[in-house]
Amino acid sequence: MVILGLNYYFHDSTACIIKDGKLLAAIEEERLNRDKHTQAFPELAIKRCLDISGLSFNDIDHIAVSIKPETHWFKKVLFVLKRPKLLMPFFGHHVVNAYAKQRRFKIWYTKTFKQNKPEVHFIEHHLTHVAGSFFVSPYKKAALLGIDGSGEWATTWLGHGKDNTVEKISESFFPDSLGSFYETVTQFCGFKPNYDEGKTMGLAPMGDPSVFEAEVNKMVTVTKSGQIKIDLSYFNYQHLIKALYSKKFISIFGQPRKSDGDFEDRHVNAAAAFQRVLENKVLEICHFLHDKTKADYLVISGGVSLNSVMNGRIVRETPFKDVYVMPAAGDNGTALGAAYYLYNGILKAERNFVHDNPYVGTTYTDEDIKSVIDGAKLKATKYEDITEKAASLLEDGKIIGWFQGAMEIGPRALGSRSILANPAFPDMKDKINAEVKHREAYRPFAPSALVESYQDYFDLEVKAPFMLKVCNVRKDKQDVIPAVTHVDGSARLQTVEKTTHPLYHKLIHTLGEKTGVPVVLNTSFNIQGEPVVESPKDALRCFYSTGLDALVIGNYVLTKDKMKN
Repeated sequence: MVILGLNYYFHDSTACIIKDGKLLAAIEEERLNRDKHTQAFPELAIKRCLDISGLSFNDIDHIAVSIKPETHWFKKVLFVLKRPKLLMPFFGHHVVNAYAKQRRFKIWYTKTFKQNKPEVHFIEHHLTHVAGSFFVSPYKKAALLGIDGSGEWATTWLGHGKDNTVEKISESFFPDSLGSFYETVTQFCGFKPNYDEGKTMGLAPMGDPSVFEAEVNKMVTVTKSGQIKIDLSYFNYQHLIKALYSKKFISIFGQPRKSDGDFEDRHVNAAAAFQRVLENKVLEICHFLHDKTKADYLVISGGVSLNSVMNGRIVRETPFKDVYVMPAAGDNGTALGAAYYLYNGILKAERNFVHDNPYVGTTYTDEDIKSVIDGAKLKATKYEDITEKAASLLEDGKIIGWFQGAMEIGPRALGSRSILANPAFPDMKDKINAEVKHREAYRPFAPSALVESYQDYFDLEVKAPFMLKVCNVRKDKQDVIPAVTHVDGSARLQTVEKTTHPLYHKLIHTLGEKTGVPVVLNTSFNIQGEPVVESPKDALRCFYSTGLDALVIGNYVLTKDKMKN
């Protein structure tokens, strides 16, 4: 049985292919059309997934889409009837835009499938988040939590999963949204909402949460049933207008930062307070869920679940033994979630897959890579042992582009499309931010460490394979790896296993043999505002337009004139 999973209704359009329950390929459209967080129909991603899988359109039996447009329609209409001024923006987004997306799908479907017409299943958005994540988790029983801005009107979904079934405990609806709550402070700090929330999370440790925490805490209440209630007097997002904050918000926190303006104390303190309150409220929900389900494990999904600082506190401060957050936990992952909810939840096929390997995108051979290098009339040196050469470059303090194997799914670079550096150099963070990534100086970088030895450096009792759990760097190691230690002593760790990415594991091991520190600084292979590189051509373009010292691509190494191969 072949299922095509699609997310095209919201941002981060994505496609995936599963066959008999096994994930064969998954890729975000942005990696191919080069439009970050694209909402375009994922036609390129569909074709690429079929190519990777060795399948054709005729092989597809079912199509699962991560939206069910009619869901909660009565709640939507009731909301707008109470607010007549919202009729036009509501009609534009929830009727005109929705119709356009459905029509786009129908045109593609009609054009693509002439004889074999796969059955199409539109699946409730939060089920694709929560149940879809649960079905690919390593757990047969778990508490389930989905949190995002909104999907069909729902904003949080609490439940319990067992084997092939999920049971809802409670649900919250727009405008009571933790996602929109956090998007508002993102906009206040001069960032793009529903896009730059990671910047807000990185900014928060620079501020003092106590300055505004009491006020921000008034904005959010968790009810006895685990639902979210927002005091909307602080916000404007419920009016479906551009400015998400109200006059009351500005009267308390001051003027918002302009996108090119300086950060003032009120901005960083607001970021710190919103981050703290988000964490505390989600912890309340988690304790409620544990009391209700008595589950040992939690599966969390939705855009808010990408807040890795929050996830780290869940691991440390709740009774759950561990938390599963799949690598594409935002809307991109709903393509996978739709496919697996159909396969395991609706069709009741036996669960036979755990999504513990994020490397499900395109692979390029050395022949592919050499062809692009030659076509660009560039010189490269081929090495028998590429990890030995790459580790030597890192040992010498070089910043390298690392392009190896199948591309990752999700927003985090996990050792296939990464920029790497030696975390022992104290000035390395500032150097990469300024010369390579061209982004804000305060933003931290993540460490990748071997699963065999990460606890020597990081205070984390569970694994973190997808870089979605923030932990503390051990105090005696903070001066050893300063480039990946944030101002508050934390790090967004990735634990690397030999079985999932043997080449990346070998590189870190080899660096450890040379320097005594088996940890590497890892950030995504892109510059700010662009998607992660997908192809050798993308990698070359990024290499020659940034301050990278070397490009390690397949078994080839390219350097710039100031260096020798």
